[in-house]
Amino acid sequence: MTVTDFDADETIQPLRRPGRARGYSFGDKLLMGTGVMLAAGAAFFPWYVFLNPEKFSVPTLWKGTTRNLPEMAGKQVVSVSPAAMVDEDKDPAPASLDPVATATTSSLGAEKKLGVPVETGLNQPLPVSSGFRLMHVANGRALIEDARGMYIVRVGSILPDNSRLATLEQREGAWVIVTSNGEVIKRN
Repeated sequence: MTVTDFDADETIQPLRRPGRARGYSFGDKLLMGTGVMLAAGAAFFPWYVFLNPEKFSVPTLWKGTTRNLPEMAGKQVVSVSPAAMVDEDKDPAPASLDPVATATTSSLGAEKKLGVPVETGLNQPLPVSSGFRLMHVANGRALIEDARGMYIVRVGSILPDNSRLATLEQREGAWVIVTSNGEVIKRN
């Protein structure tokens, strides 16, 4: 007959601390009660605020369309909103003022037209178009250069001479740009 660990003569109970009862201690119960109370308060408070808005609303700074301003010289302001609040001691806003904000502006502070009238300004010659040259073509795009710099363009792009790039073609083994003006610019 073989003896194993399960064949002990006496049963031994697990170790427990003396004087400790099964269940939760007073501190554990207090901590759980505090957590439940905080959760209930967090659920109830938003409803309390919702049902009592007068206790939690932001106080108004003033009522009406006027307010008392300190007695001092006013600043020279050209553009003032017609719906702006004015000093009580001054004249109130006119009765004809529309209280609805719109995108209209008054003519107060409008600039005077200076210089040559537009009709006669159309006879002015346009600047001379600057020439450009084709540097490289790859993946449906062309690299061009003029006096101001280099640009990457594709079909439909505006070129420095104010024409559009009509096509990129290979003619006689070399790439060319055909513009909307009909000009053909070869790669150098």
